[in-house]
Amino acid sequence: MKIDHSLPLEYSTEENKLKILGFWIFLGAEIVLFSTLFAVYFTLQGNFADGPSASQIFELTPVMIETILLLTSSFTIGLGIHAMRIGSKKAMMTFFGITLLLGLGFLGVEITEFVTYVHEGATMQTSAFLSGLFTLLGTHGAHVTFGLLWGGAILYQVKKRGLTPETANKSFIFSLYWHFLDVVWIFIFSFVYLKGMM
Repeated sequence: MKIDHSLPLEYSTEENKLKILGFWIFLGAEIVLFSTLFAVYFTLQGNFADGPSASQIFELTPVMIETILLLTSSFTIGLGIHAMRIGSKKAMMTFFGITLLLGLGFLGVEITEFVTYVHEGATMQTSAFLSGLFTLLGTHGAHVTFGLLWGGAILYQVKKRGLTPETANKSFIFSLYWHFLDVVWIFIFSFVYLKGMM
Protein backbone atom coordinates (compact mmCIF):
# COMPACT_ATOMS: atom_id res chain seq x y z
CA MET A 1 0.00 0.00 0.00
CA LYS A 2 1.54 3.26 -1.18
CA ILE A 3 1.13 6.10 1.32
CA ASP A 4 1.28 9.74 0.21
CA HIS A 5 2.67 11.63 3.21
CA SER A 6 1.88 15.02 1.64
CA LEU A 7 -1.85 14.42 2.22
CA PRO A 8 -3.84 14.16 5.47
CA LEU A 9 -3.71 10.59 6.84
CA GLU A 10 -7.34 9.85 5.93
CA TYR A 11 -6.59 10.63 2.23
CA SER A 12 -3.10 9.12 2.15
CA THR A 13 -3.89 6.06 -0.02
CA GLU A 14 -5.88 5.60 -3.21
CA GLU A 15 -8.17 3.14 -1.40
CA ASN A 16 -8.87 5.75 1.28
CA LYS A 17 -9.73 8.39 -1.33
CA LEU A 18 -12.16 5.98 -3.00
CA LYS A 19 -13.79 5.09 0.33
CA ILE A 20 -14.39 8.78 1.07
CA LEU A 21 -15.85 9.32 -2.42
CA GLY A 22 -18.07 6.26 -1.92
CA PHE A 23 -19.29 7.62 1.38
CA TRP A 24 -20.20 10.97 -0.21
CA ILE A 25 -22.30 9.00 -2.70
CA PHE A 26 -23.93 7.15 0.20
CA LEU A 27 -24.74 10.50 1.84
CA GLY A 28 -26.45 11.50 -1.41
CA ALA A 29 -28.79 8.52 -0.94
CA GLU A 30 -29.36 9.56 2.68
CA ILE A 31 -30.34 13.04 1.48
CA VAL A 32 -32.96 11.43 -0.76
CA LEU A 33 -34.25 9.36 2.20
CA PHE A 34 -34.62 12.35 4.51
CA SER A 35 -36.04 14.55 1.72
CA THR A 36 -38.76 11.94 1.24
CA LEU A 37 -39.50 11.84 4.98
CA PHE A 38 -39.70 15.65 5.11
CA ALA A 39 -42.05 15.64 2.10
CA VAL A 40 -44.30 13.08 3.80
CA TYR A 41 -44.29 15.08 7.04
CA PHE A 42 -45.12 18.38 5.30
CA THR A 43 -47.93 16.66 3.37
CA LEU A 44 -49.45 15.26 6.58
CA GLN A 45 -48.70 18.06 9.06
CA GLY A 46 -52.20 19.53 8.92
CA ASN A 47 -53.96 16.19 9.35
CA PHE A 48 -54.23 15.77 13.11
CA ALA A 49 -57.82 14.41 13.25
CA ASP A 50 -58.89 14.28 16.92
CA GLY A 51 -55.27 14.31 18.13
CA PRO A 52 -53.12 17.24 19.18
CA SER A 53 -51.54 19.63 16.71
CA ALA A 54 -47.85 20.52 16.62
CA SER A 55 -48.37 23.71 18.63
CA GLN A 56 -50.11 21.71 21.36
CA ILE A 57 -47.34 19.16 21.93
CA PHE A 58 -44.08 20.88 20.97
CA GLU A 59 -42.14 22.48 23.82
CA LEU A 60 -39.18 24.77 23.27
CA THR A 61 -36.99 23.65 26.21
CA PRO A 62 -36.32 20.01 25.23
CA VAL A 63 -35.89 20.97 21.58
CA MET A 64 -33.33 23.66 22.50
CA ILE A 65 -31.45 21.18 24.70
CA GLU A 66 -31.38 18.64 21.84
CA THR A 67 -30.18 21.30 19.41
CA ILE A 68 -27.41 22.57 21.71
CA LEU A 69 -26.22 19.01 22.40
CA LEU A 70 -26.12 18.02 18.74
CA LEU A 71 -24.54 21.24 17.45
CA THR A 72 -21.91 21.11 20.19
CA SER A 73 -21.16 17.51 19.19
CA SER A 74 -20.56 18.71 15.63
CA PHE A 75 -17.95 21.13 17.00
CA THR A 76 -16.24 18.46 19.13
CA ILE A 77 -16.07 15.96 16.25
CA GLY A 78 -14.37 18.70 14.22
CA LEU A 79 -11.85 19.16 17.04
CA GLY A 80 -11.35 15.39 17.07
CA ILE A 81 -10.51 15.34 13.36
CA HIS A 82 -8.13 18.27 13.84
CA ALA A 83 -6.40 16.41 16.68
CA MET A 84 -6.16 13.33 14.46
CA ARG A 85 -4.54 15.34 11.67
CA ILE A 86 -1.85 16.67 13.99
CA GLY A 87 -1.21 13.17 15.30
CA SER A 88 -2.62 13.57 18.81
CA LYS A 89 -4.29 10.23 19.50
CA LYS A 90 -5.24 11.11 23.09
CA ALA A 91 -6.90 14.42 22.14
CA MET A 92 -8.64 12.79 19.18
CA MET A 93 -10.07 10.04 21.38
CA THR A 94 -11.12 12.58 24.03
CA PHE A 95 -13.02 14.74 21.54
CA PHE A 96 -14.64 11.69 19.92
CA GLY A 97 -15.65 10.47 23.38
CA ILE A 98 -17.20 13.86 24.21
CA THR A 99 -19.03 13.77 20.86
CA LEU A 100 -20.53 10.38 21.68
CA LEU A 101 -21.57 11.53 25.18
CA LEU A 102 -23.31 14.56 23.68
CA GLY A 103 -25.02 12.27 21.16
CA LEU A 104 -26.14 10.01 24.00
CA GLY A 105 -27.53 13.04 25.84
CA PHE A 106 -29.42 14.07 22.69
CA LEU A 107 -30.89 10.59 22.39
CA GLY A 108 -31.91 10.60 26.06
CA VAL A 109 -33.81 13.89 25.68
CA GLU A 110 -35.47 12.67 22.47
CA ILE A 111 -36.61 9.40 24.09
CA THR A 112 -38.01 11.37 27.05
CA GLU A 113 -39.82 13.62 24.57
CA PHE A 114 -41.33 10.60 22.79
CA VAL A 115 -42.47 9.07 26.10
CA THR A 116 -44.10 12.39 27.05
CA TYR A 117 -45.97 12.49 23.72
CA VAL A 118 -47.25 8.94 24.20
CA HIS A 119 -48.41 9.67 27.77
CA GLU A 120 -50.32 12.66 26.39
CA GLY A 121 -52.07 10.34 23.92
CA ALA A 122 -50.00 11.45 20.93
CA THR A 123 -48.95 8.19 19.25
CA MET A 124 -48.24 7.12 15.68
CA GLN A 125 -51.79 5.78 15.44
CA THR A 126 -53.43 8.99 16.68
CA SER A 127 -53.19 10.96 13.44
CA ALA A 128 -51.43 11.23 10.09
CA PHE A 129 -49.49 14.25 11.43
CA LEU A 130 -48.09 12.23 14.36
CA SER A 131 -47.35 9.27 12.11
CA GLY A 132 -45.24 11.50 9.85
CA LEU A 133 -43.60 13.18 12.84
CA PHE A 134 -42.63 9.95 14.61
CA THR A 135 -41.31 8.46 11.38
CA LEU A 136 -39.11 11.48 10.63
CA LEU A 137 -37.82 11.91 14.18
CA GLY A 138 -37.50 8.17 14.71
CA THR A 139 -35.44 7.71 11.56
CA HIS A 140 -33.09 10.50 12.61
CA GLY A 141 -32.89 9.04 16.13
CA ALA A 142 -32.10 5.60 14.70
CA HIS A 143 -29.27 7.16 12.68
CA VAL A 144 -27.89 8.80 15.85
CA THR A 145 -28.11 5.45 17.68
CA PHE A 146 -26.19 3.75 14.86
CA GLY A 147 -23.66 6.60 14.98
CA LEU A 148 -23.06 6.03 18.68
CA LEU A 149 -22.32 2.34 18.09
CA TRP A 150 -20.14 3.12 15.06
CA GLY A 151 -18.23 5.85 16.90
CA GLY A 152 -17.64 3.52 19.85
CA ALA A 153 -16.22 0.88 17.50
CA ILE A 154 -13.88 3.46 15.93
CA LEU A 155 -12.65 4.58 19.35
CA TYR A 156 -11.88 0.95 20.20
CA GLN A 157 -9.93 0.51 16.95
CA VAL A 158 -7.94 3.72 17.44
CA LYS A 159 -7.11 2.68 21.01
CA LYS A 160 -5.87 -0.74 19.84
CA ARG A 161 -4.18 0.18 16.53
CA GLY A 162 -3.33 3.86 16.90
CA LEU A 163 -3.68 6.48 14.17
CA THR A 164 -3.07 4.62 10.91
CA PRO A 165 -4.28 5.44 7.38
CA GLU A 166 -7.09 2.90 7.95
CA THR A 167 -8.30 4.19 11.34
CA ALA A 168 -7.94 7.81 10.20
CA ASN A 169 -10.05 7.07 7.13
CA LYS A 170 -12.76 5.42 9.25
CA SER A 171 -12.71 8.31 11.72
CA PHE A 172 -13.00 10.93 8.99
CA ILE A 173 -15.87 9.10 7.28
CA PHE A 174 -17.62 8.84 10.65
CA SER A 175 -17.21 12.62 11.11
CA LEU A 176 -18.91 13.21 7.73
CA TYR A 177 -21.81 11.03 8.87
CA TRP A 178 -22.09 12.88 12.18
CA HIS A 179 -22.03 16.31 10.50
CA PHE A 180 -24.75 15.08 8.13
CA LEU A 181 -26.97 14.15 11.10
CA ASP A 182 -26.44 17.64 12.51
CA VAL A 183 -27.47 19.26 9.22
CA VAL A 184 -30.63 17.11 9.12
CA TRP A 185 -31.38 18.17 12.70
CA ILE A 186 -31.09 21.86 11.77
CA PHE A 187 -33.83 21.28 9.18
CA ILE A 188 -35.94 19.38 11.73
CA PHE A 189 -35.45 22.14 14.32
CA SER A 190 -36.27 24.92 11.85
CA PHE A 191 -39.05 23.48 9.71
CA VAL A 192 -40.69 20.99 12.05
CA TYR A 193 -40.36 22.35 15.59
CA LEU A 194 -40.09 26.12 15.16
CA LYS A 195 -42.67 26.20 12.37
CA GLY A 196 -44.94 23.92 14.41
CA MET A 197 -44.75 26.18 17.47
CA MET A 198 -45.90 29.24 15.51
